Amino acid sequence: MTPATLPAPRTPDPMEAPTLRWGVLGPGNIARSFAEALRDGTRQVVTAVGSRSLERARGFAADYDVPTAHGSYEELVSDPDVDVVYIASPHSEHRDHALLAIEAGKPVLVEKAFTRNAAEAREVLDAAATRGLFAMEAMWSRFLPHIDVVRRSLEEGLLGDVHTVIADHGQQLYPDGPERLASPLLAGGALLDLGIYPLSFAGLVLGGFEGITATGTLTPEGVDAQISIAVTTASGAHGLLGTSMLTKTPTTAAVCGTRGRIEIDGDFYGPNTIRLRGTGIDADVVDTFEPHEGDMHRGLRYEAAEVARCVHAGALESALLPHAETLRLMEAMDEVRRQVGVRYPGE
Repeated sequence: MTPATLPAPRTPDPMEAPTLRWGVLGPGNIARSFAEALRDGTRQVVTAVGSRSLERARGFAADYDVPTAHGSYEELVSDPDVDVVYIASPHSEHRDHALLAIEAGKPVLVEKAFTRNAAEAREVLDAAATRGLFAMEAMWSRFLPHIDVVRRSLEEGLLGDVHTVIADHGQQLYPDGPERLASPLLAGGALLDLGIYPLSFAGLVLGGFEGITATGTLTPEGVDAQISIAVTTASGAHGLLGTSMLTKTPTTAAVCGTRGRIEIDGDFYGPNTIRLRGTGIDADVVDTFEPHEGDMHRGLRYEAAEVARCVHAGALESALLPHAETLRLMEAMDEVRRQVGVRYPGE
């Protein structure tokens, strides 16, 4: 049976989202990509940046025409010109910094992984719910047009019964990459930084996991260098997932069903080409989707636009990445770390 053509994405134009005034907490590399994406592809405005180093905050502000630079996170979250706070500090700090912003009455977008573990994630989400504030994990892939093509394909039964998901994410980031990735104190390792992408993709396609089996290799510092993960669902579907910070892997993804399969080129987690193939040995290409996005990190604008729409509507969570899904993925990563023997200080 030949599948139908790929559906079109329903993703709204980020330029149409209502404007929010953003405060950036932590002026690192991902925050720079975020600021560029907002500047180049949205009507969002970064009005303030905060760092423990006023010099770093001023440097970021100068580079991105941000009006206000704060030399402390407390000053940033208390700034009356900030509507929402983007948390871009290391994983180990996400809980504390998100709670700081929430206590100041600010909605939050927290970089992935949302926190170090599921217990910390519950604290943040409970605090936001208590204050009636929006909170969301910055898993930017979930909001991209090509991922909505996958979502729609599943909703419409295009692939038939899905039995297998395959996805990997490996980058050569150790031992000569960012120091935070080698540090247990900063919740380093491949899983929280890279492995969350294939896990999140498998969660989107398969839903909750019934079983998780993981094997990994640790660094001398005690964080995960690479991990292979197999997940199963109650229906018997499998996810075959991998992550590594030792080497660059293909970073592709595939969703395989009884009527056809979807293949996403590397890097699958950013705007990318999707191919729909038929069944059988030949598995000819039936249809192709091209996102035409340009620079990959411009894709960060979609998550910012989703936050703006949700906050403007008074929502406390996004339907595209609800709190329950963030918690499920954090619990899955807790189990993976338990199996491979990674424990962060203070857990």
